[in-house]
Amino acid sequence: MSEDHASRRPTEPETAATAQASEPESAATAQASEPESAATPQASETESTANGQGTETERPTAAHATGLQIKDLTIRFGGNTAVDSAAFDAPLGRVTGLIGPNGAGKTTTFNACSGLLRPSRGEIHLFGKDITGRPPAARAQLGLGRTFQRMDLFDSLTVEQNIALGREAGLARSHPLKQLLSTPAETRAVRAATEEVLELCGLRALRREIAGSLSTGQRRLVDLGRVLAGDFSMLLLDEPSSGLDTAETEKFGAIVTEVVAERGCGVLLVEHDMGLVMSVCDYLYVLDFGQMIFEGAPAEVRASSAVRAAYLGSEAA
Repeated sequence: MSEDHASRRPTEPETAATAQASEPESAATAQASEPESAATPQASETESTANGQGTETERPTAAHATGLQIKDLTIRFGGNTAVDSAAFDAPLGRVTGLIGPNGAGKTTTFNACSGLLRPSRGEIHLFGKDITGRPPAARAQLGLGRTFQRMDLFDSLTVEQNIALGREAGLARSHPLKQLLSTPAETRAVRAATEEVLELCGLRALRREIAGSLSTGQRRLVDLGRVLAGDFSMLLLDEPSSGLDTAETEKFGAIVTEVVAERGCGVLLVEHDMGLVMSVCDYLYVLDFGQMIFEGAPAEVRASSAVRAAYLGSEAA
């Protein structure tokens, strides 16, 4: 990416998982103007960093290894209860799976975690801090990133530019001037994050390609790369293997596993591909009709008759 590009912020009205957003779907991972900073799992003690406006914000530390905690989460739409008293933990350093049949309430739970839905009851904690009432942008600044089932790339931009947005959005937030200009240090940070992700996701050969010309599998990798370029410690991945073939799914799973191992971040994965779930997840929660019916290691989930009946199918072994 040229330095000229890194020093200017895109102003297109669309948005993405980690970009500045005006649509509610992408706001979950947008970086905005509230005085909080992104989380870094490597920190070993409480830190404060300047937010660019002369004030300081506390960053989550290694003491918050619990990552994301959901307590007694209930979400109602009128007289219908979509999620009923759900509770689970998604700690740092682990891939946690949330599985269940269609309509079980998985994406609804994700929307509550990322701030797109206000729960009817219950609490959501991120790195030990209650974020139940916080808007999506504030959660992103604390270190919560998300992808969506429907990919929302900037189709007119290159692969490299799309990935760069993951870091640029966090630096620019909602400051109009910073959306147009950046400091040399910010330019270097964007370039470094972009190069790292291009290498990690195997996208170097496609860096100059226009995103709109890519295959579904390639677009999924760009979508993942954009959130990985952001300064997030907790990632919510919503059906990321949708549309991928077997080889692409295996590659995707290997990237997720490597990221968790090297960065120490946490991942909460909603996924229907049981091969991917069983290969990358360390612990699973099973949701059915809005209620948690089972939790355990992949082998325990696979052996559960309740899970087989509800989701995997009675013939699953």
